[in-house]
Order: sequence, then structure tokens, then C-alpha cells
Amino acid sequence: MNAIILLGGLILFLFVFRSLEPKRRMRRKNPIGSAATIGAREIQQDHSGSALGDEGALMVLADGMGRGEGGKIAARVAVEVFLDLYHEYQAFDKPQYYFRRAFNLANHRILTILEERRGMASAAVAMVRDDVLYYALVGSVQVAVYRKGDLIPVTEGQTIDVLARHRYEEGRLSKQTAIRLMEQQRLYNILGTEEFRDIEFFSKPLTLYDDDIVLLMTDGVSHALKWVDIEKALEQGGTPEEMAHRIIEAVDGSTVEDKDNASVLLYMN
Repeated sequence: MNAIILLGGLILFLFVFRSLEPKRRMRRKNPIGSAATIGAREIQQDHSGSALGDEGALMVLADGMGRGEGGKIAARVAVEVFLDLYHEYQAFDKPQYYFRRAFNLANHRILTILEERRGMASAAVAMVRDDVLYYALVGSVQVAVYRKGDLIPVTEGQTIDVLARHRYEEGRLSKQTAIRLMEQQRLYNILGTEEFRDIEFFSKPLTLYDDDIVLLMTDGVSHALKWVDIEKALEQGGTPEEMAHRIIEAVDGSTVEDKDNASVLLYMN
């Protein structure tokens, strides 16, 4: 009798496991989605890329700026460098080394291809493995995590206002100077310059939960939309691709004048 009960329990377990396993595989089959709009610009200077494999997922988003095609080229070069090094190095074994190496090499290659400041790029990269997020950035591209209805920023960006706030908190700027500088959102660090500085990266890897969404977005998105607008686009659900397009549709439909290029890259855990 006990053997029959045990056998029945085993059969029930296998049935439940098999019914859940395809659903999990489908959810992870294509966890990355992207979308972009040119806005009111003549050239699309944003560029993105991603890689999926047994070791995890990589997402890169670059926001180019510069004269003519310079920004477009700089953004493309940055993304290509990250993808190339990701396959060449064991990035997850030493993520901080990988980030520093990739950003410095991207800066060097942009300067080799283009004249000083002819083409520059902000860039953010995120890696996910075993429910753990590693990230780093240079410039104004933002990284955030959407969890249970809330969009949580995990990076600040490298702009003058952010730098001024930190310097004021450290006691290195007067209140009057800090207030004046905090009104400026110009970049103080960017790829494609001889003055390229250090990167902003994780102090501690972030643990992700099921259905968390990692969001990379250029400032064309954050300038056109309030964060609550992005949350509304995400809370409707769907595939990562559908959610990405919904955010960009909101950017296109916003009333902000002189819209910049806007791009998003999503990863659903």
C-alpha cells in the first residue's frame, strides 16, 4: 500500500514538473527585448547589442553624440568592443576587470577611428547570471530594475549635477557652487575623449527575483517620460520586446519638444 502511495506521489511530482518546465523554458527562451526611435534628429546615434548563452546574458546600450556620423560610429564601436570581449574573456569570473578593460578599449578604439571629440558615446552594460545582476556605465545611459510595480534606479549617471551633489556631500563644494552646478545635466565623463575617466559600476552585485525586469535606457527616454509613465508601460506585461516597444511608443507620443534619439533594452529574469 505504501509503495502504491509513493509511486502515485512520484507520478504526480513528474506530471507537475513537466507541466511547469516548458513554461519556464519559454519564458527564458527570449528574455531580451529592444526598441528605439530617432526622435526629432536626422541620425539615429543610439546602438545596442546583446548576447545569450549558457554562461548568462549580456546587454549593451550606447548613446552616441558628435558631428555628422561620428556619434553613430562611436556608439557602434563601443557595443562591438563589449560583445567581442565578452566572448573572449570569462566576463563573469572577473566582472570588474571585464568592465574596466572593455570601457578603456572602447575609448581607445573610438579615438583611433575618429578625431578627438568628433564622435563620443555614453554606454551602459549589464550582465545577468544565476539571478545576479552586474552592471557598469559611462555617461548618461541609465540602468534600472522593475520589481512588483516599481522602477528602481540602480545607477546615477555621470553628469555635472550628480558630480556636484557628491562633491557637496563630501564637503568639497560650497552650497552656492553646488546649487549652480546641480542645474546642469551636461556630461563630465564620456567615451571618445583623452580625458576619459573611471566608470560607475556595481559596489555589490544585485540579486534578481523571478519576473524582475532589468532596463537600460538612453536619456532620450528619461527626458521624454516620467518614471511613472515607464512603470505604466511595463505593468501591462507581455514579452520583453512588446514592453520595449510600448515604452518607445510612449516616447513618440509624449509632448516633449525636440525629442532626442531614445532607446531601451530589457531583460526579463
